[in-house]
Amino acid sequence: MALYVRTRDGCCPLLGWPMWKHIACGKLQLTEELAWLYLESFDLLLGRSAEERLEWAEGLSQCSSKAELDQQRGKLSVDTLQFLLFLFIQQLNRVSLRTSLIGEEWPSPRGRCPSSPDRDVKTSSHNKNWDDQAHLSFLQTHLAEMLQLLLTPDQLSASGQAQRDCQVSLEAVRSLDLLLEGALCPGNPPLPLHRLLSRGPLQTQAGYSPLGRSFPLHQLLSCLQRRLTLNPFGITACLRSGKKLAWAQQVEGSMKRARIARNTHAAPAGSKMVVMSQVFKQTLAKASDKLTGANVKIHRCSAAFIYLLSPLRSVTLDKCRDSTVVLGPVETSVHVHSCHNVRLVCVARRVTVGSSSRCTIHALTPTWPLLLPGNTDITLAPFHTFYPSLEDHMASVGLAVVPSVWDRPLLLGTEGVVQQSDSCCYRLLPPSQFHMMAVPFQMEGDTCEVPGGLPPPYQAAVVEKQKRIQSWQRTVMEARLSKEQKKLFQDLVEVRFHQWLLASGNRQELDSLAPPTLADPRTEEGDSAHTA
Repeated sequence: MALYVRTRDGCCPLLGWPMWKHIACGKLQLTEELAWLYLESFDLLLGRSAEERLEWAEGLSQCSSKAELDQQRGKLSVDTLQFLLFLFIQQLNRVSLRTSLIGEEWPSPRGRCPSSPDRDVKTSSHNKNWDDQAHLSFLQTHLAEMLQLLLTPDQLSASGQAQRDCQVSLEAVRSLDLLLEGALCPGNPPLPLHRLLSRGPLQTQAGYSPLGRSFPLHQLLSCLQRRLTLNPFGITACLRSGKKLAWAQQVEGSMKRARIARNTHAAPAGSKMVVMSQVFKQTLAKASDKLTGANVKIHRCSAAFIYLLSPLRSVTLDKCRDSTVVLGPVETSVHVHSCHNVRLVCVARRVTVGSSSRCTIHALTPTWPLLLPGNTDITLAPFHTFYPSLEDHMASVGLAVVPSVWDRPLLLGTEGVVQQSDSCCYRLLPPSQFHMMAVPFQMEGDTCEVPGGLPPPYQAAVVEKQKRIQSWQRTVMEARLSKEQKKLFQDLVEVRFHQWLLASGNRQELDSLAPPTLADPRTEEGDSAHTA
């Protein structure tokens, strides 16, 4: 593909949807849905403004036919070389038979025995998206191939190898900004790679020629490989040296195993991170500027109720069980991996579920939910709650109420898109089982209903339940009970209600929302806390 886009008109420096569809479907034999998925997923990572995102959503919502949708998609174009690199790094999660058998690639570039601190910090998950060391090893191993992708066809031999003494242009190196950044000194703010290498002491070491605006390939490769290091704002550094995050609802004695850390005080925009691990039987609630724009990792939480009511950049749920997670608007994606019996409530640009079971996803999303291999008994349902500042938070990250395609998932297998079958891994929640959800915290804001409303069948189900409640209340009033009878009747209803709370498991959530003592509501300086 790298050679193809360099030799065809209309492919460089920008690649649009029509040409990418031609390459993906005609040359690479991908389905059109999968081709769009790759282009759309890459676009999610780009720093587009909230206004641009909202304008794009408005354009999609007005498409009423396949032709109009294709015309709208045709307005999207991306940096060609960066898109090539994006496609290349998908190999990070490539399935390996050796990995499946022995648990790690062999021979391993990381060595057989990591140090004790590394073992302590590293989670037990094999999800490489979490593993900073896997990222570093992948780049060190494949950097030469990546640089070769950036060369022009006349710089390659007949066998496709880079010719001796070929040069990499500054514009080509600029595309590596997608993957690499750095600083001249520890503590300095990070700079994009092309700026770092084209000035200062690294200019000479990388061989930059201001006259030719280029770098010798082998000198550039050597310079980068010598200096690549772990991400100082990654999950490893966050767990080792991040600050502890305080919470508004926090019951003493229940957090002994929990590890909650953040680097938001030091990390630049896009690299802010909050890590929550092993939260057990606890209700945690947070709405804070310290969460805004953060990448949140929720790992091995069990029997927990977690409310993160701020605009977030991305969220990953990994190996969580029997928990409820309610999120503020998520700018890029929410990824659920290896979870069981988790209820997720979110507004997000992308929702992905893999290797999970008995999970319910209440989502408002403009992109197809992705169901990866290994899922069983997944339930998809409409977004069914709100909190006062929700619409303001949605606007800040460019998320609109339309289009919403929560009920149109894309099933992916190892060979690409999988068509729906009789033994499907998911279902849509029946309206008869639908209930609204209340966020039980006092906050400031103007949102007083679910943004965009509910789909008609679910709205009808809510109205029907309200009619049953009104009928019940009318029946009680018309019964004309005496004072003693009212007291007895109330006691009976409360007994049945508490029996239901215990049987349904909702008793724990209600108990944890009422802490035994009411402390100062401000848990961190500058944070807004909430009371049940």
